[in-house]
Amino acid sequence: MATDHAATADPATLGAAARPVRYGTVLEPRELAPGGLPAPRGTLSEFLLRQLARPARPLAGWPTPDDDALFGEDGALALYCLYELHYRGFAGVDDRWEWEPTLLTLRAELEDDLETRLRHLAAEVAAPPRDGVDPSDVPAALREIIGCSTGPSLSRYLAEEGSLEQFREFAIHRSLLQLKEADPHSWAIPRLSGYAKAALIEIQMDEYGNGRAPDAHQNLFGVTMLTLGLDPSYGHYLDRIPATTLATVNLPTYFGLHRRLRAALIGHLAVFEMTSVEPMGTYASALRRHGLGADARHFFEVHVVADAHHQNVAAEQLAQGLAHAEPALTDDILFGARAIMAIEGRSSTAILDAWNTGRSSLRPS
Repeated sequence: MATDHAATADPATLGAAARPVRYGTVLEPRELAPGGLPAPRGTLSEFLLRQLARPARPLAGWPTPDDDALFGEDGALALYCLYELHYRGFAGVDDRWEWEPTLLTLRAELEDDLETRLRHLAAEVAAPPRDGVDPSDVPAALREIIGCSTGPSLSRYLAEEGSLEQFREFAIHRSLLQLKEADPHSWAIPRLSGYAKAALIEIQMDEYGNGRAPDAHQNLFGVTMLTLGLDPSYGHYLDRIPATTLATVNLPTYFGLHRRLRAALIGHLAVFEMTSVEPMGTYASALRRHGLGADARHFFEVHVVADAHHQNVAAEQLAQGLAHAEPALTDDILFGARAIMAIEGRSSTAILDAWNTGRSSLRPS
């Protein structure tokens, strides 16, 4: 097993933000602005990134990716870049690319491969029953799916033996998703109604700090990065993050951008909230073990409190509420739950496998 002295990425290569951190810190405009395009990782991503650097126009003749759209470095990066056009985009990239029809055709090809692989992977999560769940039994079915997890515990490793450098690597892995926390799930708001919609809005309001910028969870994670000596700029570490982590970001965006998958997005969010309390407390303990103060731990400790309530809202009002309103969507709710468990498990395994052999879990700088 790796120890506190295990080889990880050189901290000097991770980037540091040189300004003091205090309670109520809000990320600066430059840190909130989109970063530039990443480096390519294969044939398709090289083609795509070269095109995105030019004015938007119809495309033709794009190459086949070197690997798959779920865990392949080339395919997953290409899909991430296409998805990011629907969020903050990239510095210097023409915003008209977002709805360029030929680019959407390319995205659809990647998504066909993504969904095929996702459904196969999700089916491996051994949690009965497979289908035919009554809407009233959705919370129990979600708990069964969560209970089938066989993946390693990153939080426990970091709390008990992980080094501070490994915690910094962990923060870099999470940065792509946490710096846009809640945004993928907000796609579901206009697609729901009644009790389910109200429950989702309740959860999202807390995620966005109830209208207070310092309390938005995206901002709190940025503050944690600052306390760790990391750069909290949006997308800053994209080139360092492997495809197994990109998959955790692409998954909710894929669900969120497709109305037909709105129930899968709700299943994803329900599991996200239902599996948060214990790990978040454990991450806070890891930071306390390394002597980091309240500003570093605040992001995690806020989640312990908020998600103790959110987990019930997500299971019983959001997921079950949607299943009662639209029973035909019940199986999709459980598909989304199985998908996040499988993808997050694969990502955690890849990180810990690297650390346990004395390697960095990040891509080379």
